[in-house]
Amino acid sequence: MRKDGDFLFTSESVSEGHPDKVADRISDTVLDAYLAADPEARVACETLVTTNRIILAGEVRGPSSVTSDKLIELAREAVKDIGYDQEGFSWRRAEASNYLHAQSADIAVGVDSAGEKDEGAGDQGIMFGYASNETDTLMPAPLYYAHRILHEMRDLRRAGDPIVAGLQPDAKSQVTLRYVNGRPVGATSVVISTQHDEGVNQEELRGRLGQVVKNVLPEGWVPPEKEFYVNPTGVFVIGGPDGDCGLTGRKIIVDTYGGAAPHGGGAFSGKDPTKVDRSAAYACRYLAKNVVAAGLADRCTIQLSYAIGVSHPLSVYVDLDETGKDVDENRLGDVLREVMDLTPRGIRKHLRLNRPIYAVTSAYGHFGRKPDAKLDTFTWEQTDLVDALRSALNR
Repeated sequence: MRKDGDFLFTSESVSEGHPDKVADRISDTVLDAYLAADPEARVACETLVTTNRIILAGEVRGPSSVTSDKLIELAREAVKDIGYDQEGFSWRRAEASNYLHAQSADIAVGVDSAGEKDEGAGDQGIMFGYASNETDTLMPAPLYYAHRILHEMRDLRRAGDPIVAGLQPDAKSQVTLRYVNGRPVGATSVVISTQHDEGVNQEELRGRLGQVVKNVLPEGWVPPEKEFYVNPTGVFVIGGPDGDCGLTGRKIIVDTYGGAAPHGGGAFSGKDPTKVDRSAAYACRYLAKNVVAAGLADRCTIQLSYAIGVSHPLSVYVDLDETGKDVDENRLGDVLREVMDLTPRGIRKHLRLNRPIYAVTSAYGHFGRKPDAKLDTFTWEQTDLVDALRSALNR
């Protein structure tokens, strides 16, 4: 994403009922079940959902109290909570199969701590985090509003509000914003595709969803009428896993920064926090957000890299995109290592990741969410390193 000048930029979101998000939700529900039974459990769960079928696969290491029957029951409960009881995909009637098996001993020996060896990363890889001061959540604005539209539709649907009468769980949004001098000033187009009951009047639906968009976007940001698109194909009755197969981990750009920042490639859902694909990506966001919240830069991108079985990060890279406030990026990289232990174990302890907190992350983005003090969720969205960063840099 170009950061200066005048341009248009687009991001999309998908709802909790999108097939891939159904799969993500089930995988994270499996993960939560294991972490609730044993905080040190190892989980790498993949889910496939299609017409009245749910398939679990992957590898786990955890207590026998988490039975196959229990996992299938939890998968059905997740589908029920999303709202699927359709002819082609129903929490009641879908055939569910569990093919999870024991974790590879070769992986375990690299990850587990033993003797003088600290816990190693669960895989090699690069992870990125990003923050920008263009929204209050320090997230890119196009993705922020794309998420907000679908989240509002979800809340209204669950509340039975007539403004979304006849809508089903599967939906997508897309928001294009105009930037002037590198700052968002309004939407040039909005697209919403949403599954609905047979016979819903599309023009009426367009009017109702137009009100949702108006309520979500800042005043004066609503696009021209001709640039507001609702169900461009004209009908969207067959949807969810009945309309399209869903798989865990296929919405990594929706999950992160909407294309506004680099992505390391690894998915999050279904992976326990020894997998740095997840935990180190959370740490990168946490550090980048604290850098921006501390007023050290308007934008910040952070990259970490790891090798399987090795505890310390191989590199820490900081890019302030020429918006730093008299901050040396190399020095800042050293400071980040000082204020946070970036080993897999250190990240897990600092952000309290060995808990059943993941099902709620599976839709509407892993970042930019409000931390919940009561449930202790989204700890990586806290800005509690601001003072430490300022002090280390003599601010």
